Parts: sequence; C-alpha cells; structure tokens
Amino acid sequence: MEVLRPQLVRIGGRIYRKNPIQEQTYQHEEEDEDFYQGFVECAEDPCDAYEVVQTQQGFRCTVKAPSLLYKHIVGKRGDTRKKLEVETKTSISIPKPGQEGEIVITGQHRSGVISARTRIDVLLLTFRRKQPFTHFLAFFLNEAEVQERFLKFQEEVLEKCSMDHGVDSTIFQNPKKLHLTIGMLVLLSEQEIQQTCEMLQQCKEEFIDDISGGKPLEVEMAGIEYMNDDPGMVDVLYAKVHMKDGSNRLQELVDRVLERFQASGLIVKEWNSVKLHATVMNTLFRKDPNAEGRYNLYTADGKYIFKERESFDGRNILKLFENFYFGTLKLNSIHISQRFTVDSFGNYASCGQIDFS
Repeated sequence: MEVLRPQLVRIGGRIYRKNPIQEQTYQHEEEDEDFYQGFVECAEDPCDAYEVVQTQQGFRCTVKAPSLLYKHIVGKRGDTRKKLEVETKTSISIPKPGQEGEIVITGQHRSGVISARTRIDVLLLTFRRKQPFTHFLAFFLNEAEVQERFLKFQEEVLEKCSMDHGVDSTIFQNPKKLHLTIGMLVLLSEQEIQQTCEMLQQCKEEFIDDISGGKPLEVEMAGIEYMNDDPGMVDVLYAKVHMKDGSNRLQELVDRVLERFQASGLIVKEWNSVKLHATVMNTLFRKDPNAEGRYNLYTADGKYIFKERESFDGRNILKLFENFYFGTLKLNSIHISQRFTVDSFGNYASCGQIDFS
C-alpha cells in the first residue's frame, strides 16, 4: 500500500483514513492492540446515523456484530476494549465467545458513547475485511451447451498452445463452476445470510423485474480477454458476456445490485461497476483448484496468505481464440452461493436465490 494513497474506510457516510504503515506491520491476532493504534482519530461529534438512547444512568448504544469478530474488539488480554473505555469514558459489554448478541456501550456523555461506537465500527469493518470471502452473488453459466463448448475450448487450447510457457490442464476452470460474479460477500452468521436473501428479494421487487421485463436475459458468452497488461504473462483469462440484443440491461442490473449491497454494507465498496467476466483460466488453480484469485488473501484468523503464481504466455491463445464462441444462455436467477461448497452434481451450492422469469 502506498503511503500517499492510504486505505479509506467508509462508515455512516463518513470517510476515515487508516495508517498504512501500522497496517503493514500487522501479522498476528496477538497484535490487535498495536493495530488499533493505526487508526486516525475518529470524529467525536455526534452522528445522527447512530441510535443513542438516554437512560437514567446516562446514554446507551448497541452494536450488532457476528460473534467471530468479538475478539477483535476485546483485544489481547482485553487491552483494546480497556483502551476504548478509557479514551471514550464509556463501559463496553461484549457477549462471551461463542454467544450471539449485541455489544452494549454505556456512558455518562452522549458524545463519548458515539465516539466508542464509531471506533468499534471501524474495528469491525477493518477485521471483517481481513476475513476470507465466504459467499458470492452470481449468475451460474453452467448450462450444458456452454460446458460442452468450454471443454472444446480447453481441448483446442491444449492441442495448439500446450508448448507455450505455463499452459497446461491444471489452470482451466471447472466447467461446472462457470459463473458470472456480481460481488463477493463476508457472511459470518445465519442472520447475515438471511439479511442477504432479503436484500436480494428487495432488489427484485424494486428494479430487477423492471429491467428484465420478467423474462430471462438472453446473453452470449463469446470472446476472451486477459486481466493484466502483459499478454505474455497472464494470470487470469476470462470469457466476455454480453446481451444478445446489444442492450445494456445486464450491466445495468448487476451495477444496481452492487450499488444496493454496497450501500447496505454487505459488500465493501471497491468498484462503481461490475466487470462482467467468466473466468476460464486462472494460474491459482495450478496449486489450488478452489482458488479464486484475490479472494484468497486471508485466512479465517486474518493472517495474510502468499500464493506464488506461475503466469502463462497467453499471446497465442488470444490470437487463435480471440472470438471463441462459448454459447448462448438465458439468465433468470441470481444466486447467493457459498464458496468451496458444491452440490451433488459438482456445481456451486446455492443457499438462496431470486428468479425473475
């Protein structure tokens, strides 16, 4: 991370800057209290986004969070919570490990309670980002015709380009897992999975049905492109997906879904638009068939994983298969799928979906 371009954290309409040097030194959970020092001082003024209740003893505010993240608010030997309580003049009650519930903040002054709430939100969001993605929103692209054409693509690439550096059968996608990702999610409880299902249903009712006209979106999966800027050293090769009628409805639909989920906080805002693509080759598959590129950077404990990649020379593939036709599909369902989990047929398992036809 560049010092002049630190990571920004958006909470309740406010933007907070994080100290990049401190974040880079973070290695283990035991260093939580040091990591806390890396935050720029949060705003102390009251924030209308928080519901603070006045009681006979002062003021009270609650925070809903998955139990998996409690330890990051407590910190090693309780140091992070103690520091928060001292600096904000509040008392912070956190459910015991393994128990679901609310974090309760109480204090004599409303501004102190709001300050503690703001800092807790920053910590929760930061450590949520350290969690590996658990679920994703996607269209499945595993119709029989597309699977057959994909296998034909793989066969011809290996026949004509296997002598090119790094090209072998291990880096091809599993045809049963072909999909079009809308956004990646970190869902750490059943409540969050249910919230995601409800949000997707709201999207259907408010704009998806209008955009789709209540009918499947007929798309073509044709042509290939690469992610990086050097065709001689490619890590990800993907198939392009576009509406068969030439309209922009698919892009509009996924962008609005992304926007809604970003506004709710279920998806961290990184991009303003979805890059429509279906991964067909990925060098991370070489060592891990379940790998999904940048989505495999952290373990459940928030520790960074370094995955060595051997890029492949994609120049001949791009030249020979630039306009390869994978088939036509009718997209009529958006799925909430769990990573690394497949059904009895080997497809990604869906834990929720909405249909619009």
